[in-house]
Amino acid sequence: MGNNDLAGFLRARRAGLTPDEVGLPVEFGTGRRVTGLRRSEVAQLAGVSTEYYTRLEQGRARQPSEQVLHALAEALRFDDIERRHLFALAGGAAGRKDRSEHPARLRPALRQVLDSMDLAPAFVNDRNLTVLGGNTLWALLFPDVAAMPRRERSMARWTLLDPRARLVWRDWERVARDYVHGLRLAAAAQPRNQHIANLIGELMMRSPEFPAWWSEHRVQERSTGLKHLRHPVAGDLELQYEIFTSVADPGQSLVVYSAPSGSPSQERLRLLASWGSEPATTGDTAAES
Repeated sequence: MGNNDLAGFLRARRAGLTPDEVGLPVEFGTGRRVTGLRRSEVAQLAGVSTEYYTRLEQGRARQPSEQVLHALAEALRFDDIERRHLFALAGGAAGRKDRSEHPARLRPALRQVLDSMDLAPAFVNDRNLTVLGGNTLWALLFPDVAAMPRRERSMARWTLLDPRARLVWRDWERVARDYVHGLRLAAAAQPRNQHIANLIGELMMRSPEFPAWWSEHRVQERSTGLKHLRHPVAGDLELQYEIFTSVADPGQSLVVYSAPSGSPSQERLRLLASWGSEPATTGDTAAES
């Protein structure tokens, strides 16, 4: 991550806005030759010179001040996540050494929490976006991910590279794009994390869709939402997910899927748990190997 990423982010966001969205007069019959806002219009809204803003978009300007970054965030109508991403790209975390990128360990207490969720598939991610471990029901729901070698075990990698993921996610493209946008956010927050950099490089080479989606410079951080899945045994599932960050384990996140009590999806999860009761330990062990 560096000046080129900051430049690309600014260009992409400028192209996604129109004059009327930012309160500028709409010009009729003038034949605008740009998609979105002009550089001069963004500079005007941010209170900087067009020359300086142009240097930012060309990756030639050094680290902008906080005042300029705040002004650009306002001018380009950034939300809180996009604003944080902007500061990360501009070097807001410069001088701060990234935490260890080596895979962490799943604490026994957190392992117990996972195992206590009989009807809630759940797993734990580390800061490298790798799965540290999952409970029995998660391993039954995503057996292909649970079987992956630990260092390669990533929901993003599986979703984008394994053809079977397109059959599991009923709205595969939306889920895949979400992972791309989240990966860009993680990469900016950890610019020296080689594990994440390697994952991005692998996806660039092997995923047909990834390069185009990556170039959109979209970022998002989801902590809740709805996932639509199709399982060969349980059938169609509609599951709510919640993501919790661990205070005791910085960088680790607990992802929990659930279904409303008495809903068809909960009954299908119950069926899946019953179906997998005999071989369950095999899938669970794979999730921590």
